[in-house]
This record gives sequence, C-alpha cells and structure tokens, in this order.
Amino acid sequence: MAIRDLIPWSREGSQAPAFYRDNDRDPFMALHREMNRLFDDAFRGLGGGLPSLGAFGGRTGWPSLEISDTGSEIRVMAEIPGMEEKDIEVMLDEGMLTLRGEKRSESEDKDKQFSECFYGRFERRIPVGTEIEEDKVNAAFHNGVLTVTLPKTKRAQAKAKRIPISGTAPTSGKSKH
Repeated sequence: MAIRDLIPWSREGSQAPAFYRDNDRDPFMALHREMNRLFDDAFRGLGGGLPSLGAFGGRTGWPSLEISDTGSEIRVMAEIPGMEEKDIEVMLDEGMLTLRGEKRSESEDKDKQFSECFYGRFERRIPVGTEIEEDKVNAAFHNGVLTVTLPKTKRAQAKAKRIPISGTAPTSGKSKH
C-alpha cells in the first residue's frame, strides 16, 4: 500500500469541480461553497500562526471541551489524549479557568511522510464566573480526560431561577378581529 492511499480524499480528488456540481444549480450556493473552501485552504496553510486559529495547525478548540452546569457546580471536561497530568496546568484566576500544556512527540522521526497527530503547546480559557468556591475546586485526570469541578457559592446557587416553558405563545394584547 502506498502512502498516498492513507491520505484522506480532498475536494481536489472529486470528479466535478467544487464550484459547479450537477446537483447544484444554485450559483449563489456554489459561490458560497467555493469561498468557504478558499478560506479553509488559506487558513490551513498558516499552521497555527494566528492566535485566533488555535494551536495544532489551525485546528480551533483543542483540546475538545464539554461544559455542564448542574446549578450547584460547573463541570469542565477536556479530552487530552496522549498526555499525562504532569504536562497539564490548570489555573483559576478572577473567574477565568485556564487549561494549558504541551504535547510532545514520542519520537524524533524526521522521515515521517504523513501524520495527523498534533504536537505543541495549547491553552484554553473558559469564563466560569467569579462566584466559585475556589478552595473546593477539584481537577482529576483519567484515561486522557481532564475533569475540573467548580462548586458554586450558595449565593450563586440561589440566584439561578428556573423559568417554566408553556405550550402557548404569549399574546401581544391585540385581538384578531
């Protein structure tokens, strides 16, 4: 098997040009799709050179996050495979949770012909608010998943108000006559 067989197909590999396809007769949608492709191609080549693009070759939002709010606590889960807890830094400062670290390559193989692995520094900043019990914040790392639990203060828990959802739309006071 050749190395090129391992590389995923790109838009260039398709038979019809990206700008016009048989099932796409709307010129505005075709133009929209082509503009998206051009921007994707341009930013992909920057290799993470712009801060807004994120780390790891323009891939925004690494590590992937899952954030939940139970009312009594905020839980942030980050998928960080291939790392150890010693390579990750977790900080809470003025309502901002910061996850920072660096993923290093296991080998110095300069002859790699193809790799989808991501290496380098990362930093994610998540606004969590200031009403967190900072002395009870807990971080755990297991099987490549970092879980940070941020308990809310009693005051923050009391502020939350559940709004009931009714099945009817509100009326504006005008009658339909």
